[in-house]
Amino acid sequence: MCLSLAYGKLVWQNPLYIKKEETVAEVHPFRGVRYNQELVKDLADVICPPYDIISPQLQQELYRLSEYNFVRLEHNRELPQDTATDNKYTRSAAILERWLEQGVLVVDEVPAIYLHDHYFNYRGKECRRRGIIACVRLVEWDEMVVRPHEGTLIEHTNDRLSLLWVCQANTSPILALFEDQGQRVSSLLAAQEPSQPIISLSDTRGERHNVWAVTEPEVIDQICGSLAHQPLYVADGHHRYESALTYQRERRTYSSSVSGDEAFNFVMMELVDFSDPGLIILPAHRLVRGISRATLNELTAKLGSFFEIEKLPLNKPDVWQQIDHLLTAGETNEVRLVLLGLAEGRLLLLRLRDFTAADQMMPYFHSELYKRLDVDIVDDVILSKLAGLGSGGGELTLSYSYDGEDAVNKVLEQEYQLAFLLSPVKVEVVKAIADAGDRMSKKATYFYPKVPAGLVFHRLV
Repeated sequence: MCLSLAYGKLVWQNPLYIKKEETVAEVHPFRGVRYNQELVKDLADVICPPYDIISPQLQQELYRLSEYNFVRLEHNRELPQDTATDNKYTRSAAILERWLEQGVLVVDEVPAIYLHDHYFNYRGKECRRRGIIACVRLVEWDEMVVRPHEGTLIEHTNDRLSLLWVCQANTSPILALFEDQGQRVSSLLAAQEPSQPIISLSDTRGERHNVWAVTEPEVIDQICGSLAHQPLYVADGHHRYESALTYQRERRTYSSSVSGDEAFNFVMMELVDFSDPGLIILPAHRLVRGISRATLNELTAKLGSFFEIEKLPLNKPDVWQQIDHLLTAGETNEVRLVLLGLAEGRLLLLRLRDFTAADQMMPYFHSELYKRLDVDIVDDVILSKLAGLGSGGGELTLSYSYDGEDAVNKVLEQEYQLAFLLSPVKVEVVKAIADAGDRMSKKATYFYPKVPAGLVFHRLV
């Protein structure tokens, strides 16, 4: 027998039982819902980012871009007069039904697995990330078939659950990772490229999307079979998976008979190989405001107890190249981060020297790997213990930025007091954390770019 981590606490497991009753990933085709291109001519005007990165300003821009922009389903506007029966969720559901009735949206006749090539620019180079959009059977986290790697926020899960109940649809896919052993899936997908894509578009941000519908039963069986006997790793979309699990439980409670094959037992995912060259993870830099003057004055001395501190002039010509090198080229077991806001005109390079002291300030149930990640040390040690975030003694606000220069500018413009610039988490660390049954801090990773909503989606009815 052994102990393992599930839902943030230690639970007993019997390895022999697990081995005998091994659960495998079930990947299935589905009849996708997508825009009718005879009515909606320019698909670049109607797709949108997933809900969690749609700011109020971007939401307005997307509304103006097209009367059929998918933001109306993915993240409808809140209004001052909203009620329990007339709100952003019910409006999304009404629009969905209207667009289906009007033929703006159509349902594919044949179940398919959708091959998606996402082209984008990163650091001056065009990259391609290849994914498979399919339905995956929902299983509880503790079965370790679908594995998370970071924590979640209850308000985001509740938001997606509310949308699920009224729309009965997965409006945007969860991004999940798999290991393409022997490149079997890759070779099957490559054979689809000569055919004509069902969707092909370029947007104003320089991103391109090609989507093919794979409908041949033999090819689908081979792809699903190759994915079956291995875990899937949630990269982006933990809240969507948790809301789908809750929705499944609630639907089962309210249903008189359940076969197990109802649509609510599945969730839409885009599956990407761990070794895909277009798989890019950006760090989620931390921005903080609301710290008292007394706490700020004490913070430098407190940091000195754990870190070696080096000051870097902010106006140095090559400062950004130096920061980039420091955050990406360090030893894998070395914790480095950059802090702005404690020394005027200077960045502080922090190198953790006392792992033991930091370890003692972190939750005991986390893995050793968790305790060596800079994002977790910032959240659990610096912000929680040294600065008092979440202690109830102040109005500290924590925000996130995925661009280091943007984070620095927000401190220079006095929108925030402190910016913590972090190293990107490597994809092998994401896998190792998930395999250990652990979770990093909330908003630890940013898989760039996000999979858009509106290319194809899954109805649960």
